[in-house]
Amino acid sequence: MTTTTMQSIDDLKQQLKTMWSTGDYGLIALGMQESAEAFLAELGVAPDERFLDVACGSGQMAVPAARAGAQVTGIDIAPEWLAQARHRAETEGVAVTLDVGDVENMPYADESFDTVMSLIGAMFAPRPDRTLSEMLRVCRPGGRIIMGNWTAQGLVGKFFATIGKYAPPPDMPSPLLWGDEETVKARFGDSVSDLRLARRMMHFRYPMPPAEVAEHYVNHFGPVMRARATLDPAGQKALGDDIEALWAGANTATDGMTEVDGEFLEVVAVKA
Repeated sequence: MTTTTMQSIDDLKQQLKTMWSTGDYGLIALGMQESAEAFLAELGVAPDERFLDVACGSGQMAVPAARAGAQVTGIDIAPEWLAQARHRAETEGVAVTLDVGDVENMPYADESFDTVMSLIGAMFAPRPDRTLSEMLRVCRPGGRIIMGNWTAQGLVGKFFATIGKYAPPPDMPSPLLWGDEETVKARFGDSVSDLRLARRMMHFRYPMPPAEVAEHYVNHFGPVMRARATLDPAGQKALGDDIEALWAGANTATDGMTEVDGEFLEVVAVKA
């Protein structure tokens, strides 16, 4: 890798870190917490299982896994969200080791974990080949690599496409390729002995109407905040209106609240 390329990667990673550190992802994650915990429960966590949550954010998976008895480690690029995860773990009285780190270069020995999971996290790292290589490296043979990745066709994929109309996305492979079955099969190749893929729904529930949900994302979600900062007032209003229309169009609630489903690809692999 040339110095110029390395510099561009470093710049890109700093850009991503700044974007994901902006706002309050913990507030955003609350809207899908119940569905996320159901996803974890269906996959199963064994007592004393060595469990790594990659790009763990505010502890959405790490804390419930620890509650189920696993020996949990979480890693994330944003120390702000790790502070939230730490507070949540302390509040619930569970032990979680939390590390600031790069998912493309994790500070763990080979074969350290029984399960390596990332729910809506590792998919946003800039170099998918390196991300997957690291997830495989730290997983023991016969262990599981589990991912939940937004699809391009689902609500959240459309949400990111909406944001992209107003601000170009970072210069990297689309994270939504992690939600494409053929791409995932090609990336894993013969590194796994079993690979199960299934499209599922993540349920979002917010105690407010779509207009307020749109405002919630405008005020607290890093990618929206990044896009909005580049726009004039007319563009900011148009972005907010488009986000509101997207949520309103998918809303199934009739009581003044917002309930929508976002499609994601469930990936369950067994390391060869």
